[in-house]
Formats: sequence, C-alpha cells, structure tokens
Amino acid sequence: MRGAFALLASALALAACGESGVPRSTPTIGLYTSLPIVWGESGDIRELLADERPQHWALAALTSAGTLTPLDTLADASGNLPLPRDGLLVLAQPRPLTPQENVALDRWVREGGSVLLFADPMLTAPSRYALGDPRRPQDTVLLSPILARWGLRLEFDDAQPADERLVATDFGAIPVALAGRFRFSGNSGEGALLPGTSGKNGPDRHGGLVTGKTGIMGKDGDAASPCHLIADGIVAQCVSGKGRILAISDAALFEESEDRASLDIRRKTLASLMAQALSGD
Repeated sequence: MRGAFALLASALALAACGESGVPRSTPTIGLYTSLPIVWGESGDIRELLADERPQHWALAALTSAGTLTPLDTLADASGNLPLPRDGLLVLAQPRPLTPQENVALDRWVREGGSVLLFADPMLTAPSRYALGDPRRPQDTVLLSPILARWGLRLEFDDAQPADERLVATDFGAIPVALAGRFRFSGNSGEGALLPGTSGKNGPDRHGGLVTGKTGIMGKDGDAASPCHLIADGIVAQCVSGKGRILAISDAALFEESEDRASLDIRRKTLASLMAQALSGD
C-alpha cells in the first residue's frame, strides 16, 4: 500500500503542473486519513482501480487547494514528518498515532507547520467494512497525546441528538452529527490571544471565547492556554511554537450526500477551512 501511495502522490503532483511541466506556486496539502477519500471502499483490487469508480467529492476540493500528497505515515525513516513546513497537513479522522508520529507531528507544527484536524469521537458515516476490519474508517478518534500537547482534550455527550445539523461559523456552515466538544486540558487560564480574539470575557469575531478549564475562565496563577474555542467547542484554534492548528471535533463534513445543496455546503466549507488554516490567522 505504501508503494501505491507513492505512485498516487506522483500522479497528483504532475496534475498540479502546467503544460511546461513546471509546478505552479501552490501549497502542498498533506492528507492523512482513515476515511475513503483517496481510495474509496472496495471489495477487491479490481474494483479499487476501476476507471468508472466515482471519486469522493472531497478529493477534488483538496486538489484544488494545492498539490495533494496522501500520507501513509507521519514519520519517515529519519523520524521527520514528510511534508514541507509551509504546507498544510489535513488530518481527517486519522488512525491512532505511533509515539514516533506524535513526536514528528509535534516538532513539525512547532517549527511552523499548519494543521487542519477533523477529530470525530463517534463517526456516523456508513462503511461496507465490518467492525474490526482494518480497512474500516476509525470509528472513534484516539489522539489524546497530541491533543494534550496542544492544550486540548476531546469530550463526547452521548445524550445529544443524533441528527445532522449545521453549526454556523465564520469559516462556513459545518455539518456535524454526534459531535465532540473540545475543552482545555489541565488548568488553563485565559488563552493566548489569537487574531480575532477580543480579550478576557467577550466573544471573538468567530463566535468563540478564550476560556479556561472545561470551557470556563481560569483563575490567577493558572497556566495560559494556547487555544481558544469556537461554537461551544466544536472548533478550536491553537498555537504551538511557530505553528497553528485549526481543529473540528467532528468529521461529518466528509460524508457523501445525494442532495446537491448539502454537497455544495460541504465543498464551500472545506475550502474555507483550508484557506483559514493556510492563512495562519
């Protein structure tokens, strides 16, 4: 599979070149995911490689934002994340990271990398693969070590309604279903003021609050959080060293839809989130 990823990455890089064969000045988009965005779900290799096989809608959205590089690991043989630091790493419901991947990701972000994370504690997208099949998307995201490193923890309310709904943000309407909530890990006082935050007690321009432990203001002497929360914790923006993280506590955005209006919302919101993550704001 690793060889197949390499071949696909080469093909996508060539597609990003002009007629002269010289790459356009576009960012590199690294994609690390358990979702069927690149390959889709298939019964065998023949179905996987079939020409008439429909593409996932998000694949076109990702390639339009830059040169897409699918990743099957976040730590190469040298222990480094194989992505330039001026690119964007999209983590869409990733599988649990190894200790080496946690270290590589943490270092890459601290040195200036940007991450767009979709972390779903209760994935609602259907799969043709049974529970326990390694090809099945990650049903419950398991990223506690790196989230804690960034000052976050992910909570889940199992009493919430199961229906999909739209959460309004300045980045677009984000579809969520059985979503998680980001909260600050440990005792965090007032978070670091990111662009758009207004100070101690007021909402920022994205509808978020800079808050303390479990979403309330901290007290004097608490450590400062590098994050702030938006839409009651559905979205978090964090700073780590020179890098930034834009995190969504759900992955329903990537679900397929036969409704054209719903699919259009998904495309526009994904494009807006990528633009925001790349902007560094």
